Amino acid sequence: MLGEYPIAGRRAAEIAASVERAVGAGELPPGQLLPPLRELAHRLGVNPNTVAAAYRVLRERGVIETAGRRGSRVRSRPSSTPREWIGVDAAGARDLSSGNPDPALLPPLGAPLAAAAARAAERPTLYGAPDVVPEVAELARAALDADGVPPGPVAVTSGSLDAIERVLAAHLRPGDAVAVEDPGWGSLLDLIPALGLRAVPVGVDDDGPLPERVEHALAQGARALVVTDRAQNPTGAAVSPTRAHELRGVLAGHPDVLLIEDDHGHGIVDVPLRPLAGGTDHWALVRSTAKAYGPDLRLAVLTGDAVTLDRVRGRQRLGPGWVSHLLQDAVAWLWRTDAVDPAAVAASYDTRRAALVRALRERGIAAHGRSGMNVWVPVPDETGAVARLLAAGWAVAPGARFRVASPPGVRLTVSPLAAEEIGAAADAVAAAAGATVSGRLA
Repeated sequence: MLGEYPIAGRRAAEIAASVERAVGAGELPPGQLLPPLRELAHRLGVNPNTVAAAYRVLRERGVIETAGRRGSRVRSRPSSTPREWIGVDAAGARDLSSGNPDPALLPPLGAPLAAAAARAAERPTLYGAPDVVPEVAELARAALDADGVPPGPVAVTSGSLDAIERVLAAHLRPGDAVAVEDPGWGSLLDLIPALGLRAVPVGVDDDGPLPERVEHALAQGARALVVTDRAQNPTGAAVSPTRAHELRGVLAGHPDVLLIEDDHGHGIVDVPLRPLAGGTDHWALVRSTAKAYGPDLRLAVLTGDAVTLDRVRGRQRLGPGWVSHLLQDAVAWLWRTDAVDPAAVAASYDTRRAALVRALRERGIAAHGRSGMNVWVPVPDETGAVARLLAAGWAVAPGARFRVASPPGVRLTVSPLAAEEIGAAADAVAAAAGATVSGRLA
């Protein structure tokens, strides 16, 4: 019987590694029931506690899930399978699936990198230097103050996801629940089980997370809430003044909840920031440079309460130590010289996004895209819609990348679209998806 299960090992770490290798190789497919603890222990000749420890490690890594007497199974989509792999081959098609910014709107990096290199030649960064370049902290804090973000120290991380991971790890432990937007950012939905945490889906509309869903998630024990303030991926939602007031009210009743705000849309949207921070003991707000200045900069700034930032920076010092001062100096140069005109960038995305949403609605297709570079289209048959669009020469992102329990849909990124292509894109979506009835997000 054990031959049915490619599992081996004498120690918990070896058994867990064996299962993880088998999952990665496809030998243990999604949904596969694993042997009961005592059966596997007997066949491997080890103590049942050893197998229990191995299964616990696998649960914490997001590889398997356990449902009491029904046993342990390989997760339907293990954390070793990134959601980015759920996609289509866009070869030969107009690719609206990537989620990338428009390269034409990104600033050239030659001058800022040259300036950073010149500074490094004069004053090399050595061990013991501050983890945050003072000018970066000063400029970032000034921009945060202007947007009404509560006071707090500043850290620099290697992108938004790195910051969110560090904040979650600073406060949560495996098994804790995290309330997340649904539909929401696929990379975050991957990260949570990879950390051994549980994602609790919270529905969203065009104004952000639904307060009653947030209240329910927190009342059920979620220890953290992650909110995208604007340019939400994939729906384009942006927290409105009314919604911000309602969400602050919910959070006031749960001061022990960790609040994480993702403001990756900073610099590419014209919707004002409505920060939620201030009503909980621990909070963090993250701003990435990826969308406005280029994904390859791999830099985000993070602020929050003093305890959270102290834990994040302390743990960072034990790992990578700091984000390269070359990159920090280059970003400071971009900020200081106003290398990007946020209003012009926002207008470019807004014009294309609004035109696509309008064209879709004129064709009877419910579409969402209040801010940012993405448009979300609810569809009755996600797989069929993606396939029909691909056959028509358009590649879009399957909603499965972004969903936990919300209805199916597809995401279109407007970055590659020219004005003259919008009508054709809307025609293709209408033909592939058909008119939706409610167009609801959750």
